[in-house]
Amino acid sequence: MERFVRREVIRIIGVSEHQLQYWERLHLVRPRTRWGEKFYTFQDLISLRTIKQLTAARVPAHRLRRAVEALRKRLSAVEAPLTELRILSNGRHIAVQYESATLEPLSGQLLLNFETRELEDKVRPMRERSAEEWLALARKYEAQPQTHPDAIDAYLHVLEKAPDRVEAYINLGTLFYQQERLRDAADCYRQGIAVDPKNALAYFNLGSVLDEFGELEAARDALRAAVLLNPNLADAHYNLAQVYEKLGSTAQARPHWQRYLELDPYSPEASYARQRLENSRSTSDPGSQTAEPAKRIPR
Repeated sequence: MERFVRREVIRIIGVSEHQLQYWERLHLVRPRTRWGEKFYTFQDLISLRTIKQLTAARVPAHRLRRAVEALRKRLSAVEAPLTELRILSNGRHIAVQYESATLEPLSGQLLLNFETRELEDKVRPMRERSAEEWLALARKYEAQPQTHPDAIDAYLHVLEKAPDRVEAYINLGTLFYQQERLRDAADCYRQGIAVDPKNALAYFNLGSVLDEFGELEAARDALRAAVLLNPNLADAHYNLAQVYEKLGSTAQARPHWQRYLELDPYSPEASYARQRLENSRSTSDPGSQTAEPAKRIPR
């Protein structure tokens, strides 16, 4: 069996690392592992090429995943639907040809009076969207939770065309965070920082996620960078004060509680911040009173 390592697949298929990872997470393709390294077969390359063609025709990857899963169930003899079947799309709908029959993959219904040419004729080479157009589409999809998978897909397209768009990294990371894909979120924030080392929001978001991992020293460093870059970022002061207290550095937490209250004195968390500040000034155990509320989350 011929094997292709990851960097070869990216070069041969012409996709980005982000796009390949996303397709893997959707289980459109499943790489094998040997001696700790992922590899792909020639059949995988054919599948990936088909996926790329359909996504270029504006078929969202998550919709393609559902179609592939349905086909695997209905056509149990077909081990690799994207390779063994002929898949047609007009950008909105998918039809499949298998053993001279044409069917709709999600329902499994045969399309008896369906002219294949009718669908093929609708598939035209289309002008590719620009990074700005993908960004506008991603923002639109972000508005509703049910279209967040489409927003993720759109942001991946942005980064494929414009890998220096730090806004796309941050927004994509926050979508991953909302889906509890914390490692993916952290990776996005790190890449945003690599593109723009002076982006306070990227540091704030990274520090907040690292705090959830329990990586407190790394979280402290990221949040310190955020407040140094933007001393008026109230949420960063709030989370940094919490991290300092978790590290047992009550005195270092105090100025950040104070600064948070100066910046956002009427927030729902302000009363908690005041209590922490008062406790830190007393001789009593500062951790013995109010329960900690939810920290300020990435945005």
